[in-house]
Amino acid sequence: MNESLLRDLVPAVIGVLVRRGADFASAEDAVQEALIRALETWPDDPPRDPKGWLVAAAWRKFLDAARSDASRRGRELAVGVEPPAGPAPALDDTLRLYFLCAHPTLPPSSAVALTLRAVGGLTTRQIATAYLVPEATMAQRISRAKRRIAGLPLDQPGDLGTVLRVLYLVFNEGYGGNVDLAAEAIRLTRQLAALTDDPEVAGLLALMLLHHARSASRTGPGDRLVPLAEQDRSRWDTALITEGVAILQAALARDRLGEYQAQAAIAALHADAPTAAETDWVQIVEWYDELLRITASPVVRLNRAVAVGEADGPRAGLAALAGVSPDLPRYAAVTAYLHERAGDLKRAADLYAEASHAATSVPERDHLTREAARVRQLLRP
Repeated sequence: MNESLLRDLVPAVIGVLVRRGADFASAEDAVQEALIRALETWPDDPPRDPKGWLVAAAWRKFLDAARSDASRRGRELAVGVEPPAGPAPALDDTLRLYFLCAHPTLPPSSAVALTLRAVGGLTTRQIATAYLVPEATMAQRISRAKRRIAGLPLDQPGDLGTVLRVLYLVFNEGYGGNVDLAAEAIRLTRQLAALTDDPEVAGLLALMLLHHARSASRTGPGDRLVPLAEQDRSRWDTALITEGVAILQAALARDRLGEYQAQAAIAALHADAPTAAETDWVQIVEWYDELLRITASPVVRLNRAVAVGEADGPRAGLAALAGVSPDLPRYAAVTAYLHERAGDLKRAADLYAEASHAATSVPERDHLTREAARVRQLLRP
């Protein structure tokens, strides 16, 4: 490995991190850690784009350090500062905008779409993808919502459930790659949890924390997508997991189960497993049954089929797909995985390839393409 190349790249990589918002000292520390990682991994797996690899690795190191520092400061504040007596503090301006955009005159779906676009910072395409509808349909829905509230006084806060849905979707978009969106969703949900004792608000916060705890392990070298079963669990943020589980347990004790609490319970079971093989899939299926009872969501039914496949075998998982629309995102990928586990490698390879064409992000597309190639390699004599 050309160590002089690494040294030559350092100033440029530090410059990229500083332009992205890191202070110079933090950027320098992150790049040094990335260089150590490069020295460990490049001899066996040299990247095609050394500078791009270093930028991605250093940026992840910076974000990990920033999150760790923020968590530490949060814990210190929580221990050292008691909330003052009297009325609850005023809503954060952003959170207030979320409530005002969720206007009572709008149906929930339109209020969510409008808020995501006007305040959440999502594009119409991102919102359409979240709702499984064409982009043109979502654009019309947002336009109608704008016209409907045009001229109305925005002095009537909207429904809490609508705002929770917006925060959930903003976090999901951030979880798919935009760290700023995920962190902002968590920040606002924390504020909302401090202002209300609704167990679903707590459930949503727990869900976000448990998922965000895995963010550092979700990508590998070259920003490759790493499936949950293959993630390095030593990189999971145990402080976030501990906090999320404690918040969830307190919410569940209220005995007012909702969809976010059920999702958080599933995430907690994944976080509790020391290894993928030790995951309590039977209990996860039970929670998916509760979630289906609450939501009747086709996406939940699809995810439940994976859990059934792990708990009772791939054939049972394939049977659980009955009634799930093949048009759903990830349907082909889920079916490919279950067919592979069942030993039908030819069908699995074809489905992985089909799923790659329908992927909604480049990392997901590349991952599914590699899975198709891997399974095809197994078919060779």
